[in-house]
Amino acid sequence: MEPLALHLLLPSRTGRPPLPAAAVPLPNSRRPLSGTWLQAPAQLRLSSVSAVAAEDAPSASAPGEEEGAFDWLDQWYPFAPVCDLDPGAPHGKTVLGLSVVAWYDRGAGEWRVFDDACPHRLAPLSEGRIDDKGRLQCVYHGWCFDGAGACKFIPQAPALGPPVHTNPKACVASYPCVVQNNILWFYPRADPEYKDVLQRKRPPLIPEIDDPEFVTVYGIRDLPYG
Repeated sequence: MEPLALHLLLPSRTGRPPLPAAAVPLPNSRRPLSGTWLQAPAQLRLSSVSAVAAEDAPSASAPGEEEGAFDWLDQWYPFAPVCDLDPGAPHGKTVLGLSVVAWYDRGAGEWRVFDDACPHRLAPLSEGRIDDKGRLQCVYHGWCFDGAGACKFIPQAPALGPPVHTNPKACVASYPCVVQNNILWFYPRADPEYKDVLQRKRPPLIPEIDDPEFVTVYGIRDLPYG
């Protein structure tokens, strides 16, 4: 295979624009080329290729730094239609791999969404019950939690002993939630800085659901994933 060299066509005296660079077989003899074809210097060939490579190479960016990247945790997710939820019992679901439990706080008259795990032995709170004081009670050892996720009662703790139920490790994570369009929505971040996320971002609004001229039919389907 003959070696190739990059050649440039110089402008002629007729005023016509020069033709683009072309790769032509390198002559076997060392005599100078005739006409207007000249062999481009090696420095020019390398710089041209480097410039093209630098221009075509995509800029590397760290994951999540793309402009407008979708944040799966910065969204509101529907838990269930309120009409499908029994206010007298906790309800467990898995959303985006996150196990959560919804229950009705009679004291505040609002629905709550917690981590579906008791901080004591990680027993599912969705298998517990609502006690006579309207608190969410774990089925395993009977720990009771209020609407903010704070532990209010531990049956095994001595009545005259230290208030161990006030320990921060005895609390359960509580997620921001709201009822909109007769659907219970929750925000999957329980850190304190997201407590007032509802003032910054609300769930998607579907006006037709609240419009009496429309008939709404709710349905939930579990889909396999992973």
